[in-house]
Amino acid sequence: MDFDEILTSTNQFRASANSFLSQYEPLALISIPIFTLLFARIVHSISRLVSDKGLKSTILDFFMASLKLVPGVKTYIDAEKQKVVNKLQGSGKWKREGWRTELSMTGLGADVINKMKDEKQKDVAWQGKCSGTVYIAGNEHEGHFSLINKACSMFAHTNPLHQDVFQSVVKFEAEVVAMTAALLGSKEKSSGGQICGNMTSGGTESILMAVKTSRDYMKINKGITCPEMIIPVSAHSAYDKAAQYFKIKLWRVPVGPDFRADVKAIKRHINRNTILIVGSAPGFPHGIIDPIEEMGKLASTNGICLHVDLCLGGFVLPFARKLGYPVPPFDFSVDGVTSISVDVHKYGLAPKGTSVVLYRNHELRKNQFVAVTEWSGGLYVSPTIAGSRPGGLVAGAWAAMMSLGLEGYLENTRKIMEASKRIEKGVRQIPELFVVGRPDMTIVAFGSNVLDIFEVNDIMSSKGWHLNALQRPNST
Repeated sequence: MDFDEILTSTNQFRASANSFLSQYEPLALISIPIFTLLFARIVHSISRLVSDKGLKSTILDFFMASLKLVPGVKTYIDAEKQKVVNKLQGSGKWKREGWRTELSMTGLGADVINKMKDEKQKDVAWQGKCSGTVYIAGNEHEGHFSLINKACSMFAHTNPLHQDVFQSVVKFEAEVVAMTAALLGSKEKSSGGQICGNMTSGGTESILMAVKTSRDYMKINKGITCPEMIIPVSAHSAYDKAAQYFKIKLWRVPVGPDFRADVKAIKRHINRNTILIVGSAPGFPHGIIDPIEEMGKLASTNGICLHVDLCLGGFVLPFARKLGYPVPPFDFSVDGVTSISVDVHKYGLAPKGTSVVLYRNHELRKNQFVAVTEWSGGLYVSPTIAGSRPGGLVAGAWAAMMSLGLEGYLENTRKIMEASKRIEKGVRQIPELFVVGRPDMTIVAFGSNVLDIFEVNDIMSSKGWHLNALQRPNST
């Protein structure tokens, strides 16, 4: 076909199009494409919203937005929000009266210790009545408490970042990691014999490291650049933080009627961008262990990572199992588990600020490290979020584990498991209360169908008990 034929065909098409469109008004010809484009953009925005938040959440958000359009509703909601803000600001301002805002000209010298003792007297009496706060019983001037304080003080000046200088704390950290791994299946043949990890500042950092590592590992091995992770609604809020920090889409799925992770619901959310699913042993709200074995099979089948949050259970479940309690599989002996977080500063009875993140093999863990080779200050390699780290806390964790030994942890576990079972039995005998699910460990969450459980919690607070207010269902 030569140029003249092409030109003739074009003219014929133009004439036909003009003849067809001549029956429509010019305004319609302009407005229809514009409205079609706008409609397409709206449909695209809604589809993305549903993809990001899910259909149920999208409908709920639309309903709440529509409700605010009703005259007076938005004004009422804003007024109630302002009341809360005013209360918080007023409370904060009252607490901060007299707080220093700059250095004094003359230092206090050794008298600063007396000043600190005076301030400490204002703290709440936490012994025995604070849930999830301090895990070491007794007085900080005697027994186990005194021992770890001495260990921390002895190594307060050290920093594991400088491995060539502070070889003692480097050894302590390696041994804390190895001893913790041994509790969680590293000696089992099914674990692969490569369990490795690092100490961190707490459960949140351990979770952040595991999520970051899983993201980078899946990017290298499966080319995933728009990562997503799936967690039960009972999983710790640290995963929300990780999703924000590392730009990962987070799917929170409902738990089953037994408050355990719903494996079928998780499976429905898995797609080509999924990098990680999460289980807890146990979950922080209710003390219930997720079906880790089923989740391991799901992760293996789909070639994705599975992180097990053992921040609460890491220093209880291995010993509870030895004591004969019915504990389902939860550690690296489960095929498919790629990483575990476990807090030494909870039932490991170590000083606050000590946790461990573990990986099934070195191939996974290498994605946790940050190495900078082009810095003018020289080669910089850091395994965790922090660069400099307090060696005193590492030493305190090592001292806690070495001083207690297996027999000490077994005895502590026996006592706390028996105490939690007594509490659960007592709550079940109160007609107005119910226990949430069937707790597997040392947490007992209870609610009520006839009482305002939050009022009950407030009354207990006034009597010196400091418990955690929970939701979905309302409980404490």
